[in-house]
Amino acid sequence: MITTTVAGSLPKPAWLAEPEALWAPWRLQGAALIEGQQDAALAWIKIQEDAGIDIVSDGEQFRKHFVHGFLEEIEGIDWQRMTTMGIRDDRYDAQVPTVTAALGRKNSVHGDGAKFCRERTSHQLKFTLPGPMTICDTIADSHYGSRPKMAMAFAELLNQEARELDALGVDVIQFDEPAFNAFMDQVPVWGVDALHRAIDGLSCKTAVHICYGYGIKANIDWKEGLGAEWRQYEEFFPALNDSRIDQVSLECADSKVPLSVLGLLKDKDVLVGAINVANNEIETPEKVAATLRAALEFVDPERIIACTNCGMAPMPRDVAEGKLKALGAGAALLRKELGG
Repeated sequence: MITTTVAGSLPKPAWLAEPEALWAPWRLQGAALIEGQQDAALAWIKIQEDAGIDIVSDGEQFRKHFVHGFLEEIEGIDWQRMTTMGIRDDRYDAQVPTVTAALGRKNSVHGDGAKFCRERTSHQLKFTLPGPMTICDTIADSHYGSRPKMAMAFAELLNQEARELDALGVDVIQFDEPAFNAFMDQVPVWGVDALHRAIDGLSCKTAVHICYGYGIKANIDWKEGLGAEWRQYEEFFPALNDSRIDQVSLECADSKVPLSVLGLLKDKDVLVGAINVANNEIETPEKVAATLRAALEFVDPERIIACTNCGMAPMPRDVAEGKLKALGAGAALLRKELGG
């Protein structure tokens, strides 16, 4: 009851990549890079365990970018043909690679990293993958002709990867879909179908993470214009509740999301974001417990998983560690209160 996990990314150590920067280039190469990534993942697993996090993650230490870390190993993408594209419904522009041919997966992308982590923790292990819609919003297309068609092609490759991770003993595979909050009307039309293709045949738990983005200026500015209530979730949560996904992760800490939207997920485990990733203030355990307690009005305690709002990659390491400790302690406070 009231178990804990993280949404995904955690800060890279300074010797691995530039600290407090999103998607910074590696500072190591070759065998030294692999060893460095393993050391970083192992350090974060230990930190999570010590903080009382029940379902641990590698903190995405094996990839620079939560989407491109997967795409770098996919055939059919031209990394020399960079295209300027509006991301998240033109929230900001980015230079992205271009799909120029049929997509294919040469080999396992994250299998070695997942195997390393699985062998080094007795806790439940979560691994994150980019969702099909978010991939399509992070890459240009000059081959498939439509996002739904390209999304299903990516979903097939994600399913191949996810099946391998499942076989390695990963307990939860989470698909990150921040694009769901930008293209709400498309989620019931083809977004859920693409997710279903990605999770086909998996025996582990499956999750989808839909946040309001990293704590970067473009996202903070966007949220400032969303009004007194952020109701994006309301439009597509019914479709997710009817889906085959086991868990839904959303942003609740210091947000303007009306918690009544949680009532739309009556058949799902709900990952309640109780840690704000848009500032460096470390929550008190009492504040974390209060966020989780508020969710109890709409979600049974057996279905609540305490989580972070989003990834913490751009944060100072000591802040991220402090927030993890607060998450674990806050969940423990509420469990004690509930007699669990």
